[in-house]
Amino acid sequence: MSGLRILGVALLCAVLSGMGLAQEQAEPATLDPEASVIEDRMFGGADIELSLSRGVPHQVYTLSQPNRLVLDFRDLDTAGIDPEALSRSARLKSLRFGPLRPGWSRLVAELARPMVVAQADMAIDEGSGRARLRIRLENASQEDFDSRVGTFRDPAWDLPDTTASTADRVQAGQGPLRIVLDPGHGGLDPGAEADGTTEARLMLTLAREVKDMLERAGGFEVFLTRDADIFVSLEARVAKAHEIGADVFISLHADALEEGVARGASVYTLSDKASDAASAALAERHDRDDLLSGLDLTGADDRVANVLLDLARLDNSPRSKALSGHLVQGIRNAVGEVYKHPQRQAGFSVLKAADIPSVLIEVAFLSTAGELRKLRDPGWRTRMATGIRDGLQAWAVEDAATSRLRRR
Repeated sequence: MSGLRILGVALLCAVLSGMGLAQEQAEPATLDPEASVIEDRMFGGADIELSLSRGVPHQVYTLSQPNRLVLDFRDLDTAGIDPEALSRSARLKSLRFGPLRPGWSRLVAELARPMVVAQADMAIDEGSGRARLRIRLENASQEDFDSRVGTFRDPAWDLPDTTASTADRVQAGQGPLRIVLDPGHGGLDPGAEADGTTEARLMLTLAREVKDMLERAGGFEVFLTRDADIFVSLEARVAKAHEIGADVFISLHADALEEGVARGASVYTLSDKASDAASAALAERHDRDDLLSGLDLTGADDRVANVLLDLARLDNSPRSKALSGHLVQGIRNAVGEVYKHPQRQAGFSVLKAADIPSVLIEVAFLSTAGELRKLRDPGWRTRMATGIRDGLQAWAVEDAATSRLRRR
């Protein structure tokens, strides 16, 4: 599978205190045009060096017809910057900045001749937090250029260090993230139903589309807990994530209300205490069919195991909450709206993999007519998949940046 090297490290925007890391949103990073340069190399190719006030999530790739280099940045303010003033290169015909979607900006460089990305990396100054993105372009034939169109791929990407943490691998560009997508319900447990549509079938369709989206983006190795309309126990879903060695577990569901109308996605993390009565009732509904099958996970652990699980959750609970926040932001940017209180907590059995950052996404309300139309719309599902992808990419970069602090 082609891998996306998540190029860049998002520095912490929070301040360390005795209570942990503050969660305030940082101001957008800025580009310093005086300290940036784009110029031709003496014997062919070109060098791009961009000076940023801090590291940001971004990706580098090429497009053809015409030949272009594209840089996408999250949380980078490019207002008032003339990209043409950055360039002293005759091999880049034109440069332009523009908004991509809320929270993202794009730099497009049209190439005067075919050139491929030979190197792309971001260096972070630990003292000041400033970042420098360096990209080296090398001359290539049109045929070679066309064969490499897409995301820049590190040749060492397929040689992961299995002893490294998820964050280390992302930061070092050593391997893809292993994502387990869990389409809720299935088989004898159809989940919520409306107008002849079942939650189980819709979530399987969405899971396949998210899988495709992530694999096309690169940087992800994706597995489904089920790839057919079959029953899989909650215990087996969690066990599969462990067997695979998952870095992230995402369960996909579509809620239904007996009364009232509700709209928008919400993202749940595990908690012994639900964030509200509705969340507690939702967890009970999603778990009920599995409990009837005799697979109640709540009593499966002895006292010693519970202590070990709690210790594991001390590390992974903050990571799951951070993942939840990035997914909410990604979905909001891509789809346009989320539920009124999108980050929630409940005691879902399927989230009880203590050593794997885990979330459950309620993507929409099956019981609301407008939401059901969205769930049936391939275009809307593509936007939802895009939001999930963006959230995962942003979280992975932040998780890499915070891994060193967690180890202290």
